[in-house]
Amino acid sequence: MSQSNRISGGQIDRSKTFRFTFDGHSYVGHPGDTLASALLANGVRLMGRSFKYHRPRGPLSAGSEEPNALVHLRSGARQEPNTRATVAELFDGLEATSQNAWPSLKLDAMAINDKLNSFFAAGFYYKTFMWPAAFWEKVYEPIIRRAAGLGALTKDEDPDEYDKGFVHCDVLIIGAGPSGLMAALTAGRAGARVVLADEDFRMGGRLNAETFEVGGKPGADWAAGVVSELAAMPNVRLMNRTTIVGAFDHGIYSAVERVSDHLAVPMAGKPRQTLWRIYAKRAILAGGATERPIAFENNDRPGIMLAGALRAYANRWGVAAGNRVAVFTNNDDGLRTARDLQAKGVDVAAVIDSREGGDLLPGLRHLQGAQVVDSSGGLGLKSVTVRLANGKTETIACTALGVSGGWNPNVNITSHHRSRPEWRDDIAAFVPGTGGPAGLTAAGAANGALSTHGALATGQAQAIAVLAELGMAAKAGDLPQAEDAPIAISPLWYVHEGKGRAWIDQQNDVTVKDVKLAHKENFTAVEHLKRYTTLGMATDQGKTGNVLGIAVMAELTGQSIPATGTTIYRPPYTPVAMGTLAGRSRGKEFKPFRLTPSHKWASEQGAIFVEVGNWLRTQWVPKAGETTWRESVDREVLASRRSVGICDVTTLGKIDIQGTDAGAFLDKVYANTFSTLAVGKCRYGLMLREDGMVFDDGTTARMGEHEFVMTTTTANAVTVFRHLEYCRQVLWPDMDVQIISTTEAWAQFSVAGPNARKLLQKIVDQDISDAAFPYMGAGNITLGGLRGRLFRISFSGELAYEIAVPTRYGDALVRKLMEAGAEFDAIVYGTEALGVMRIEKGHVAGGELNGQSTALNMGLGKMVSKKKDSIGMVLSQREGMNQPGGYRLVGVKPVDPKASISAGSHFMEIGAPVELASDGGWLTSKVYSPHLGCDIALGYLKAGDQKIGRKMRAVNFLTKTDTEVEIVSPHFFDPEGERLRG
Repeated sequence: MSQSNRISGGQIDRSKTFRFTFDGHSYVGHPGDTLASALLANGVRLMGRSFKYHRPRGPLSAGSEEPNALVHLRSGARQEPNTRATVAELFDGLEATSQNAWPSLKLDAMAINDKLNSFFAAGFYYKTFMWPAAFWEKVYEPIIRRAAGLGALTKDEDPDEYDKGFVHCDVLIIGAGPSGLMAALTAGRAGARVVLADEDFRMGGRLNAETFEVGGKPGADWAAGVVSELAAMPNVRLMNRTTIVGAFDHGIYSAVERVSDHLAVPMAGKPRQTLWRIYAKRAILAGGATERPIAFENNDRPGIMLAGALRAYANRWGVAAGNRVAVFTNNDDGLRTARDLQAKGVDVAAVIDSREGGDLLPGLRHLQGAQVVDSSGGLGLKSVTVRLANGKTETIACTALGVSGGWNPNVNITSHHRSRPEWRDDIAAFVPGTGGPAGLTAAGAANGALSTHGALATGQAQAIAVLAELGMAAKAGDLPQAEDAPIAISPLWYVHEGKGRAWIDQQNDVTVKDVKLAHKENFTAVEHLKRYTTLGMATDQGKTGNVLGIAVMAELTGQSIPATGTTIYRPPYTPVAMGTLAGRSRGKEFKPFRLTPSHKWASEQGAIFVEVGNWLRTQWVPKAGETTWRESVDREVLASRRSVGICDVTTLGKIDIQGTDAGAFLDKVYANTFSTLAVGKCRYGLMLREDGMVFDDGTTARMGEHEFVMTTTTANAVTVFRHLEYCRQVLWPDMDVQIISTTEAWAQFSVAGPNARKLLQKIVDQDISDAAFPYMGAGNITLGGLRGRLFRISFSGELAYEIAVPTRYGDALVRKLMEAGAEFDAIVYGTEALGVMRIEKGHVAGGELNGQSTALNMGLGKMVSKKKDSIGMVLSQREGMNQPGGYRLVGVKPVDPKASISAGSHFMEIGAPVELASDGGWLTSKVYSPHLGCDIALGYLKAGDQKIGRKMRAVNFLTKTDTEVEIVSPHFFDPEGERLRG
């Protein structure tokens, strides 16, 4: 397990050794290594296969822009696909496997696609699989689905936790290279709250990969010193292993922190990753730049990588990517790679410089005016073919080739608000354009300042500028001395020589020929080019290939690159795991229960619970000896009507509405009038949508001259509140109205039955006799000095009240009610009994409030006032919604009391054929009534108000039942309402 390519130097800890495996083979590395650097150190160049052609690939880069070296990490439930080996930190025991290859990485059967490449040119999927049509579902689609994708997901549940966090700061600095560190130092010393985030596990950016000095010391040492100073500042938060993945509205940035990815198993109590929402008053993008390649024939072999990556592996990780190296460049930065490798003792076979003139590198074979035109090697580079300045060709043996076509500023995040980058000829690259996220500026290489001095200067200047915008003063200190070499580049996008394929987007296998084909077929717009060829649509988002593709298209169309245009980057900047986006919202936490104030007490009684939206409500409370749910529900209904029952109705929406225009506001949102409601009274209200359909119903009480309390259905609590806010802020912003949701602030219980008043009088301090507190009364009360509210309203048809106290006292209140009600044999009833009693009384609920019902359908047409304007009033009067033969709410019971009926059944005349033309309506809700001794239901029937007393059929197509029923009034119980007014 010798590390054949390990050389001296680097920022790895050679005193410790990590053992890891790749495709079952064991290797060694050191702390500070990435998986890619460790594999290269062990002589492994082949790490992946391309998406379409399954060509052998090795790492192209040393960072998050990597398109090729995608692997599986870990195994079992923790298996993670599509991980970039270039950023995966090495740890002891790491397991990595290749992906997108079968049966093995070295011998991939799907590589046959490369031999058949002429059939898979750009856009082939638009032109093939068209015929015969019958083949699509049974032949083409299964084959495509089997071949699609890269890595494989495990089917086991992820054992790790993911979290979400929130951070507020004055200045967010994205990237901890020289410009980011200088900006953070300037802002931190000025006292600003600073967040410095960097995707690497070691802050310092390119300073960690270079050999030049900053301030008279090695750049990496200078960076470490600045990080230490920042870490000591209480107003600065350092977030390494954290990628800013998106810029959103109002200064909000999304970040992914890889908390435990560098460990085999997360530490106890720690998440695997955390998704941060960062609120920043200002932000500075100091994300550096990404080197781009030059396209030439067979430029994708393992061993061919970016020159800056070649230099990084040598300087930071002490790794020579090959035992004999060449460099192909069109700029001076490529020459720096050759010099650094030479100084490390690496055999540099040649420097192929496409430019002519200038000084030659001493001690090296510097071929000016030359170009690499081809390469050879099966699973790894063996040699390159060079066209010399004199026109002759030469084959140069090498196992690694560093290619430098220039550097692209990382403008991605500046484009997240649809800002398009702008072209700069002097650096042959795009820089951030105007119209980016508000409050975001760029510094350093991300803004086109590609020298170290330029990065330091712009980092400091941008920090001073953004702090000035925030009213904070910062001093411009002396900048440390650093290199300030000019940009010397002669653009070369691709080598024109050769008949083979020259690769632009290596992950998606997009070539120069593909771009030429797109041009030939008139897909010349960059957005069309992207979609036709899939250029830039891979997981790397074209970080290394987009500009090349645009440049090739510009040449083909005879336009300049800025005239050709560019695509717009979208979040996320790098791929984000679905588990990270979900955070804790998984399993039970995906849809957490909201518990009612009486939940603890009900659990103690053995209650059965049901999910109602997010709420967990008592469905029924079984007693000893009861063997079926019906027994429990029947008992609760009978006991409530005989004496008194208690039901937790906290889940109903509660909205406080206050202001001098509160009454007038309610007149506009309700179909009926509320401005005339007396203080201390309640009124049932009907709310319509703009199209005239019923939106919601509930009661609203007037607690004071300018104070109302609205209740809504449980299902629409949030929707109604949002609707009211929209009305207040957008439709009538000049009205003096303030609203607030108080659903969670009050615990509310319905106390219903003949003995309801007697029970409540035992715990309420005020007089609640019929004279003092009549039907539909409302008011503030006290219970032994505790503030509360009381409403005399009934949805059960019984003498009933709803009593409310602050939520923290809800558990105590239910216990007090049961204690006080013991002499009356009080019981608690659940949602099933509640449903029985409301249907017995003919009250509408979810089944009837289906979004397709009008007030007239429900028998409430007279509630829609025509004396005032309100939302939905005008459209509710449309002719089609007011037909005499339209749907009307009716009651239904089987002719045979022993027969069963079911909700969803359709009304049909006796003797009529079972077909759509015979459909007369449907049953909306059904229960068993212990008082009537049979099933009863509510339903919508055409001209139902004219069919009371008739016999019809209830036909259910799913249960295959056909039951004779009688159409009756929807008010099965106490139709005159005498009991609720008692």
